[in-house]
Amino acid sequence: MNKFLKVLSLFIIIFNLQSCSNDDEDYVMEQQTISGKIDSSMNYTYLAYALQKTNLNSVLNGTEKYTLMAPSNMAFRAFLMNNGFNTIDEVPENLLKQVLLNHVLKNELEYRDIETGYYKTVALSEASLVPLSIYINQVNMRVTLNGEARITQGNVRVSNGIIHAVDRVIPLPSVVTFAKADQGLTNLLIALTRSDLTVDFVTTLSTKLGASPAPFTVFAPTDQAFMDLLVELGAQSLSDIDEPTLKSTLSYHVIGGTNALSTDLTDNLQLNTLGGPITANISGGATLTDGNNRVSKIIAVDIQATNGVIHVIDKVILPN
Repeated sequence: MNKFLKVLSLFIIIFNLQSCSNDDEDYVMEQQTISGKIDSSMNYTYLAYALQKTNLNSVLNGTEKYTLMAPSNMAFRAFLMNNGFNTIDEVPENLLKQVLLNHVLKNELEYRDIETGYYKTVALSEASLVPLSIYINQVNMRVTLNGEARITQGNVRVSNGIIHAVDRVIPLPSVVTFAKADQGLTNLLIALTRSDLTVDFVTTLSTKLGASPAPFTVFAPTDQAFMDLLVELGAQSLSDIDEPTLKSTLSYHVIGGTNALSTDLTDNLQLNTLGGPITANISGGATLTDGNNRVSKIIAVDIQATNGVIHVIDKVILPN
């Protein structure tokens, strides 16, 4: 009897240890590849077919490490319906491939290591042939991607990387996508969407590549930059700035017809914004100088969208 009780106690201890491991998503482990795991899951039949159709399943079946944000069947059905498609076969293959690549990051990104900020996907922007950025926001371990998709299960580890399940197909980002998603650009979004503006900046900046005035280079002031501007102007809020001044100010933050990366900037380079000329310099750190000799530092560069690029600045550019 004593021997039986000892064996029973040992079994209970082992069972409890296994149960604890299964409750911790950090310990979800699969010996399959990313493609193998997707192919074997009934929750990813749409994704599996899309990967096969675009030949990306072979990429995710190799030895190179990737992180895949995997949309569920429900997420894919919503994507098809919202974009006027009945089946995956109706989605243009180039678009489908770009959408899928926008869900893949190089190397392994553990759920616990996700921090708020911009990351690079393996999708290339046609505006620059550099990787598309993706904005990931992490608040109290709740993770959203480009402001719309959310990770619902993290850290399914496979032999060549990590899979995180997402509840929506992650949208291909325009420059407006990042203005909406990045909580550090809230004041810029408020300014761009003010109801009395006589220019629809959101519609303009949503213009797809191939149509004028895309692509864009956008210099995006931080929230603190806008608060500093209010102090400088003696205003209480953005609504205190008259419409012509706000419209002109916002125009000075956009260059049309070009996707200027940080490597394209040089000293004393004149940039012709939609509002007028400003001057870029790179010696001692990248800066912009407006017609009032006010200097803005460029503090984040090359946030790449499908229709342009964003550089974040620490001071609002003002018209002459």
